[in-house]
Amino acid sequence: MPVEQVSAVLLAGGMGSRMGGVDKGLVELHGKSLASLAIERIRPHVEEVVVTANRNLAAYSGFGCKVVTDDGEGPLCGLRAGLQAASCAFVLTLPCDTPFFPENLLERLLARIGNAEIAIAASGGRTHQAFMLARKSLLEDLSAYLDAGGRKVIEWQERHDIVRVDFPEPAAFFNINTLHDLEKAEVIFSSDERS
Repeated sequence: MPVEQVSAVLLAGGMGSRMGGVDKGLVELHGKSLASLAIERIRPHVEEVVVTANRNLAAYSGFGCKVVTDDGEGPLCGLRAGLQAASCAFVLTLPCDTPFFPENLLERLLARIGNAEIAIAASGGRTHQAFMLARKSLLEDLSAYLDAGGRKVIEWQERHDIVRVDFPEPAAFFNINTLHDLEKAEVIFSSDERS
């Protein structure tokens, strides 16, 4: 499938509560914001990047992407805002706090989605629900689920025909939730640069 059919949606609307309420997408790792690292990594593989955020919108606009807001009630609300803004038939979601995701993430999810509605990344026996390739046609169902009060990502995903795609590198899905995680990420980033 050509990249012209895929929009990436960077989920940056979280509260950052485990990091003192900071906007995690703008937290710096090795001199660059987490959002810019993710955008640089995915941009060559997709038609467009949409960022969902609830604060610091001007800063996110500076990355040269569409920026949309959601209602701040979790990643599914970010997905809905992203699906509404996306111009492509498929949407790849990425959390802003996971800077080492595999370079071939989209390629592998596309290769496995087939007729399924959603392809979800998995590694080391864990499913990474926020890393999904979803059909834009799911927008109506997602809106109905959210309007009925649903907020659980896995619960919504399991209402659909899904395929889990295993990645052999579990460390690629390391996410930064705390300042300690940020310190670990600096070490990973530095060791990746040397190799």
